[in-house]
Amino acid sequence: MELSLICVRQIAVMFILVALGFLCGKIKLIDKETNSKLSSFVLEVVNPVLIFMSYQQEFDMELLKGLGMALVLGFISYGVMILLLAILYRKNHSDEGLVEQFAAIYSNCAFMGIPLINGLFGSEGVFYLTGYVTVFNIMVWTHGVIFFGGKEQKTSLKKVLTSPAIIATAMGLVTFLLRPVLSGISFPGFVTAAVGTVLSAADYVGGMNTPLAMLCAGVTISGTVIGEHIRNVGVYRASALRLIVCPVLFWLIFRWFPIPHTVFMVVMAAAGCPAAATGTMFAIRYKKCPEMAAVIFAVTTLLSAVTLPIMVILGSV
Repeated sequence: MELSLICVRQIAVMFILVALGFLCGKIKLIDKETNSKLSSFVLEVVNPVLIFMSYQQEFDMELLKGLGMALVLGFISYGVMILLLAILYRKNHSDEGLVEQFAAIYSNCAFMGIPLINGLFGSEGVFYLTGYVTVFNIMVWTHGVIFFGGKEQKTSLKKVLTSPAIIATAMGLVTFLLRPVLSGISFPGFVTAAVGTVLSAADYVGGMNTPLAMLCAGVTISGTVIGEHIRNVGVYRASALRLIVCPVLFWLIFRWFPIPHTVFMVVMAAAGCPAAATGTMFAIRYKKCPEMAAVIFAVTTLLSAVTLPIMVILGSV
């Protein structure tokens, strides 16, 4: 019951924020051009800051081992889904097919995952989740950009690897690993105060990620003929792949391995979250059926109120 309440509460929060974006779009307070700029701001500024702040934890070797295991599991699970989707969609190269595949591969593992995992396993579980979220950001800013951007992006892989999100991931991991060294150094008071002020400001910036991402999704939906997409079988195909196939595959593959229970459950819950809001923002940026991407995001979020608790219970079996 507690798990169900956590899921329902998070979904309710998301839909309130999406509804606000929908209203802003309908009354023309935020137009398509502004929405596109907001999406870029979230992707290139807010999201990287959030990634960096997720690593501002006290160093612990056991946490590091669990984090490493979550990283490995994340890469393998993404690899399996990418391979599976490439086979299933080998004859479908339409923009709608791209949107479906992206939604099926990438989950809303941070916003949905963090409160869910915190309710189940506390701060230890949330820290392990940052490993999966790190893989998400590495994959979405490499594979995802090339996947959505097309052939022209393949010649600029260096640019992708030096994107703000990837740089933030590297910086965050370095600061976490250096914590034991830095804690042993006596810095002047003004330096400590300055660093604390910067981190406090960064925390505020990272906190904008969820409301702005939901706002952008709502504005996009406001300009969508929802009835046209809600009857699209592709929406439900992507939903089934994202909410059921992905976590069940993870369970079938990894339940036989000697993985610590907390790490296993954290990654499985993250794999069972609804479609990432990033998919809608990428669709806006690359002009690949953003309306359908927004509808898939909304539908998977709603359906996850039923599927996510079931998947977490399955993981405990």
